Amino acid sequence: MHSPFYNRRSFLVTSGAVLACSALGAAGPAIAQGIAPTQSMRGGSNNYRPGAPLVEKLGNGFFVRGRVLRASDGAALKNVRIQIWAATTLGGEREPANHGSVLTRADGSYELEMEQIVPNFGQPHAHLAYDDRDFRQVFLRPVMPSAADRSVNADFVLVAA
Repeated sequence: MHSPFYNRRSFLVTSGAVLACSALGAAGPAIAQGIAPTQSMRGGSNNYRPGAPLVEKLGNGFFVRGRVLRASDGAALKNVRIQIWAATTLGGEREPANHGSVLTRADGSYELEMEQIVPNFGQPHAHLAYDDRDFRQVFLRPVMPSAADRSVNADFVLVAA
């Protein structure tokens, strides 16, 4: 009788394959059924400006990033308009220099560099909005843990209008 040969490498490769199959099996039905859409956050829409201009950046040193996906199948959405505004070192949320829109890339990601976000009503936070017609409108208001943070992330999962 021949005994199988196991060493650390064969164990890791086999274990990794089992884990990958388990993860794919668990994710398969979730993708087929879609993913939960992002819900609008209370207070997210104040100071919103429909059609805010597209900008390359609004300053230096602070980054707002995220991804935009379609709820029905989890696909990344390209050329989706996301509006971003916040109170920064340049002034409040109504300040035109703190307000602009960006388009998502092919992988659904977006990024906007701006001035440092500062606390407004006691909390450092940004405002983001899905700013187009093809999907239901969504407003986000992510709060940062600290005013010293140099970035904030906000993802959108959109449902067709």
